[in-house]
Amino acid sequence: MLRQICILTTLALLPPASHAQTVQPATGAAVAETWLPTLQVDTPQQGFDLAIVMARRAVKTTQPDVAVLKAQRPRYAGDAASLIDVSAVAAAWFATIAAANDYWRE
Repeated sequence: MLRQICILTTLALLPPASHAQTVQPATGAAVAETWLPTLQVDTPQQGFDLAIVMARRAVKTTQPDVAVLKAQRPRYAGDAASLIDVSAVAAAWFATIAAANDYWRE
């Protein structure tokens, strides 16, 4: 259980990807609306960026208290296994996006 919390916390605190997000998070009343209208993106880089956005969104939905997320960070920040697990979560989202984009083949 702690490992799962660490994974989710790590994703919530990741810095933004190097490129701009392809999907902007919804705010206010728009939260009830669709924040992810499509998985379609133009490039693998955009797909990876979207995977990170989705993973972070899942964390924020699961644990909306940023103070709690930040308080848990020291527990996993130096744990290589936890950090590798985070990569697995992002990879799973990326695989979903890649499949939705037919792996960027024409």
